[in-house]
Amino acid sequence: MHRNSSHRNLENIHRLSLENGFLLMMRIIPIPLVNNTLMRLVNFISASEPRLFQRLEGHHHKWFVIDATNLPFIICLRPDPKSPRLKASRNRDCPNAACRISGSFLTLLGMIDGRYDGDALFFSRDIYIEGDTEAVVCLRNALDDIDGNIADYVAHFFGKPGKKILNIARKVTPHAHPT
Repeated sequence: MHRNSSHRNLENIHRLSLENGFLLMMRIIPIPLVNNTLMRLVNFISASEPRLFQRLEGHHHKWFVIDATNLPFIICLRPDPKSPRLKASRNRDCPNAACRISGSFLTLLGMIDGRYDGDALFFSRDIYIEGDTEAVVCLRNALDDIDGNIADYVAHFFGKPGKKILNIARKVTPHAHPT
């Protein structure tokens, strides 16, 4: 019993170290650089998985806010297949946002990585959904229907460093919904 407790404590220390390191890095990087990278990333994902944004028909013109609550900015997504947009905002507001998905960085990462169940996270209040829930469900279904997962695409986009960071994140997050 004591050994499992020590192992859990070590995992929590690694999880906090990863989150704190990522948070520090995100505070240092200028928003224009973040936005340039996000636009390149969304174009990469759109080219790799064109069906992803096509599946969001009826919601293409809407802005989705992804709010990793422990990061110094939010991410705004407009999933128009002809011109997808992904941008960061430090003022934590996205004008005309249709919906907002909020949770800690590692919780949201675990969800897009397929390690956490979005419904369980919602009902346990580990994530919060505001606004157009139909649009959020449509986004979740589109993400579920692609080959692989978005976390792998993001890691691939950043090359070896991205893959290494994703592997570390996977080691500090359990497979099942956190308790």
